[in-house]
Amino acid sequence: MRKEHYFSQKERIMSLDRIDIAILDALQKDGRIPNAALAERVGLSQSACSRRLDNLEKSGVIRGYHARLSNAALGHQMTAIVHISLSGQFEKTLSEFEAAIKRCPNVLSCHLMSGEYDYILRIAAKDLADYERIHKEWLTAMPHVTKINSSFALREIIDRTALGMKPELA
Repeated sequence: MRKEHYFSQKERIMSLDRIDIAILDALQKDGRIPNAALAERVGLSQSACSRRLDNLEKSGVIRGYHARLSNAALGHQMTAIVHISLSGQFEKTLSEFEAAIKRCPNVLSCHLMSGEYDYILRIAAKDLADYERIHKEWLTAMPHVTKINSSFALREIIDRTALGMKPELA
C-alpha cells in the first residue's frame, strides 16, 4: 500500500509552486489584500488567482483569516509560559485535559510536548493577581494535572505569525 493512503486529502502535503508561495507570502503580510491586487502582485489574472486561493484554502494550507489583536491594548499586560505535567499519557488522560484546557479563555496556545513536561501553554493575564486567579480557577482544576511550572515573559522580542516563504523552495 502506498504511504499517501494513510493520509486524508487535507493532511496530504500540497505541492507548492513559486506562484502559490508568492500568494502565501503576500497574504501573510496583508490578509485583507483584495484579489485584484493579489493577482497583480503575483502575476496572474484575477480568476486564476482566485482559483489558486480556493485550492490553497480547500487543501488546508490556508487555515483561516484573522485579526491580530494586541493583548496589551486589551488590558492583558502579562504573558505566562506554563509547563504542565499530567498523571500519565494515556489517550483518555490527554483527551480529558485537552477538552478542559480549550475552555480556558486566557490560554492563547497549548502544545503537547515531548520531554520533561506534557504540555506548554501561553497564557494572557492582566497582572499577577489575574494570573493567580487563572491558576486557581482553571489550571489547578484541570483533570490529571500533577505539576504546574509558571514563568513570566519580561518582554516580547518576536511574535511571528508568518513563515518566511521562499519561491526557490518550490
